[in-house]
Amino acid sequence: QVQFVESGGGLVQTGGSLILSCVVSGTHFSVVTGGWYRQAPGSQRELVASILSGGTKTNYADAAKGRFTISRDNAKNALYLQMSSLKPEDTAVYYCNVKYGSQWATNWGRGTQVVVAS
Repeated sequence: QVQFVESGGGLVQTGGSLILSCVVSGTHFSVVTGGWYRQAPGSQRELVASILSGGTKTNYADAAKGRFTISRDNAKNALYLQMSSLKPEDTAVYYCNVKYGSQWATNWGRGTQVVVAS
């Protein structure tokens, strides 16, 4: 079963930056799409960014465009999310996941908490 371990979250001031990391195990990581989700209090989990297996194509939610950058290191089974110009509305628990064909994995890691203070 695929497993995820996210890290790198924390408390940051508005306008600050963070880099989130995720280590993926239990799957052939280099052939799957990777993604970052977030879930704010009282809200549904939403997809923030995704990256194809080869790392050549990325997609972002409108809220993340121009501020977040997703990347991956297939040799390390790792996903990254570089976040800059952070806003209070970016406060959420961030999770990584992988997609098999059109389906994202149904299990999740513990996530990493990001709090952006105003």
